[in-house]
Amino acid sequence: MNPTVGIAVILTVLQVAHCQMIKDLSACLLGQSLRVDCRYENKTSNPLTYEFSITKDNRKHVIHSTISVSENIYRSRANVTMQKNLVCLYLQSFTTSDEGVYMCELRATNDYTGNQIKNITVIKDKLEKCAGFSLLIQNTSWLLLLLLSLPLLQAVDFVSL
Repeated sequence: MNPTVGIAVILTVLQVAHCQMIKDLSACLLGQSLRVDCRYENKTSNPLTYEFSITKDNRKHVIHSTISVSENIYRSRANVTMQKNLVCLYLQSFTTSDEGVYMCELRATNDYTGNQIKNITVIKDKLEKCAGFSLLIQNTSWLLLLLLSLPLLQAVDFVSL
């Protein structure tokens, strides 16, 4: 086999073999807290590690992480929840001094193709409030939601008769 072809095949396999891929990064206000949702597609059962950080004044500050050490100023205010295909950062007492570029970095154990990283700029006055409905969607499949709403739709049809 030609060495060039062999290298091309290996690179192609590595690109397809990503164990996880960040699909979306969003932010919203939940009361006085910032919530940053990092949605990903996971193609492995290997353990997932994460890091949430903020870049302010051209300096990276680690907020919450299983990869490196979080900074003291964020430790008591930040927590993370992990669900299937979703890692959520909650930063309590969010103020304008917490504005900046937030980063979500994911890494699967034994994934040699590299980390997945996505950024979002967070400005307090431009954030929307987190909708209660979005929390329902995160934890419930669309099919189940549709099935649960069918009796309500039938009741509306009955009333209009």
